[in-house]
This record gives sequence, C-alpha cells and structure tokens, in this order.
Amino acid sequence: MDFHQLVADINSIVWGPATLILLVGTGAYLTFRLKLIQLFRLPMALGLLFKPGEGKGDLSPFAALCTALSATIGTGNIVGVATAIKIGGPGALFWMWLAAFFGMATKYAECLLAVKYRTTDKHGNIAGGPMYYIERGLGLGWMAKLFALFGVGVAFFGIGTFAQVNAISDAMTIAFHVPSWVTATVLTLLVAAVVLGGVTRIAAVAQKLVPAMAIGYLLACLWILGSHADQVVPAFELVIHSAFNPTAATGGFLGATVAMALQIGIARGVFSNESGLGSAPIAAAAAKTNEPAEQGLVSMTGTFFDTIIICTMTGLVLILTGVWDGDAAGAAMTSAAFASGGNALIGQYMVTVALVCFAFTTILGWHYYGERCWSYLTGDRGRRIYQMIFLGLIACGAFIKLDLIWLLADTVNGLMAIPNLIAIVGLRHIIVAETRDYFARLSLCPQTA
Repeated sequence: MDFHQLVADINSIVWGPATLILLVGTGAYLTFRLKLIQLFRLPMALGLLFKPGEGKGDLSPFAALCTALSATIGTGNIVGVATAIKIGGPGALFWMWLAAFFGMATKYAECLLAVKYRTTDKHGNIAGGPMYYIERGLGLGWMAKLFALFGVGVAFFGIGTFAQVNAISDAMTIAFHVPSWVTATVLTLLVAAVVLGGVTRIAAVAQKLVPAMAIGYLLACLWILGSHADQVVPAFELVIHSAFNPTAATGGFLGATVAMALQIGIARGVFSNESGLGSAPIAAAAAKTNEPAEQGLVSMTGTFFDTIIICTMTGLVLILTGVWDGDAAGAAMTSAAFASGGNALIGQYMVTVALVCFAFTTILGWHYYGERCWSYLTGDRGRRIYQMIFLGLIACGAFIKLDLIWLLADTVNGLMAIPNLIAIVGLRHIIVAETRDYFARLSLCPQTA
C-alpha cells in the first residue's frame, strides 16, 4: 500500500459518519439551546465588530477577529470550493452552507470558552484556546495535549503550509509563469519576516490585508454574477437539487452521489471556515474583553463572512460560468471561471492576486496557532525549532501533489476537531449559562436558555 492510499484510508475513517454527526450535531444542538443565536443575534454581532476593546488581553476584538480570519479566509474559499464542487458536484455547496450555519453556533461557543478559560503565561501574555478549556474546564489534561498535538499537525501538514503554498505556486505559474522554486523561496522569506515578530505583527498585517482582499475579491465575483444575472436563480436551484440527487456526468465531470456531495461539502466547509476545528479560539482568547459571550458573537461573524458570503460567491461563479464540469481543477478551475466570465487576462490576474493574499495571511495565522499549541506542549523550549520546521515545510510545499495535499489537510483537520467538539459538548451547560447571563445583564431580550 502506498502512502497516498494509506492517507486516503485514514481520511475515510476520520471523516466517517461519527465525525460528521459530531460536527453537525454539536452545531445543531447549540443552535437549538441558544435559540438560533447565529440568526437573531447576527446584527448585534456585526455591530460589535468595531467596539473598542475593554479588559485584559493583547488585541482588540476586531484585531482578534482579523487574526482568526487571516487564517480562515484562504485557499478554502477559492481552491477548496473548486475541489468540493469538482468532486461532489454543485450540491456540495449546499452542504457547505449547512455546515456554516450550524458552524456559526459552534464558533460562538468555542470562542466564548476561550475567553472564559484563558490564562496568562509567565511572560504576561494571554494564553488560551481549546487546550486550556479542555484542561481547566473538563480537567482532561491528556486530551488537551492531544488537541495541541493535532493542532501542530494541522499547522505543519494541513491548512498552515502545504495547501496554501501549493495554491500560490500554481497560481503564480499559471498567471505569470514564475517557476515554483522562485515562489517557494520568496514566500518563505516573506513569511519569516512577519512571523518572527509575533502575534502583534501578524495582527497588524491581518487588520490591513484581510478587509482589503475580501472586499476586492467580492467585487470581482459580483462583476461575474452581474454579467450572468439571469442565471443566478437557476444556479441556486441546481445547488439545492444536486444536494439531494446524484449529479449526472457531464464534460470532464465524473458525476457525484449525494453521499459524496455531503461528505466533501462538510469537509471543505470545515476547512474553509474552521468552525469546530478549535483554531479561532486561540486568537479569540487574546481579545481585550471582559465578556466571553461578546467575543463569541464577534467571532461567529467570521464563519458568516467566510462561507455564507465568500464561498457562496466563488461557488456561484464556478457554476454560472460552467467550468465546474470541465477538465480544470483547483486554482486553475477558478482562474478559468473568472477568465470565461469576463476579460480573460484581468480575470486570471485577479484570481491570482486574491489567492496569493488569501493564502499568505492563512500561513501567518496558522503559524501563530501552531506556535501556541507547540508552546502548550513544550513550554518555552524549542520555539525556534518550531519556526524552522514551519518555514522548511513552506519551502517544500510547492512540490507536493495537489490530491495528496487535500487528503492530508482533511485528515489532520478532522483529528484536531474531534477533541475540541467533545470539549464543547462537555461544557455545553457553561456555554448556555454564560449566554443567558450576558443577555440578562444587557436586558435586551428574554433569557436565551
């Protein structure tokens, strides 16, 4: 058995029915117990985005969100959506929506817990995330270490390096004919220049780059949608129909079953918005706030922006332009969509710039996440070792096959999510109580639970 097949077999186990039920079930349970907080409290959450930070912490609530979004908005929004629709058909987009809707409640819960159970390290910096609420809330130190170990794995082999570097390299080769080794070298040097400055420098870059790149990409998508305005409604109908019916083989597309669409849609949804993965709470813990529920509200908007808005835009562009059933895959598929939907040269360059920015900030965010998990496991020892390994993996990420990259990423993502979801379920009463008390103090509405 070769390595690729071994990873594929492990992935099928990790993303089996148990994990899907745990992931969606946790979000559905929290949605019910918190009375559709992601729907009815979304306007309030959006209003809190620019509220000045008050309380202990290292970053403003908005900076903490941008740090989380820097790791969240990445290749999953461009390449991930493309691979999901390529494998699972248009119906995969529906399951990404479902995962995102329930995921907003999960993101709220995990970021609430991150602030509630955070602590301060011996250097005076805020330390928090799933490893801390697993240890301090559930009292399961071994599971906290297991989460941290998987977190380092995702940083090294999942979202943090290979998927981003490979996507950047492919895009630069397609658009500008830049050799992969040149892209890998320049990218490694740029990442090193930022991440060696710590979380404050990462946050400073994220605050400037994340909003600009997201707005620019959305405008490009709206341009394509506007030129195919009469096909938007039929595209939505195709997504919903394909979610519950097998997709017939057309062109270069081999056809997809409902089970395939569901599995790949949820897996790519988690890759994209990271709800339940346990990554965003690490950034949320650093927010300057005294209200765990408030940071939970701010953080859940990340899933809304990432999947409900950006991934939907990408998916519609792929479907409207018809490239989803062609021979292209990954970044090339999205580039082909923008090229066929408008000016070929401008479209290709636009996707390349967006992809490079998205992936670069994701690398920065995941360096921070992995470093915090590494520090939890080793203390202050070996921080430079972690950085050197991370940068080394970036340097070689452009030379690994795309299908193996996504298999590795999905697998380590699932392994990281499992202990985090177990902790959220175990601390569900704390989540409900904190939410009830917060809204009761504000006297905004009847109690939420």
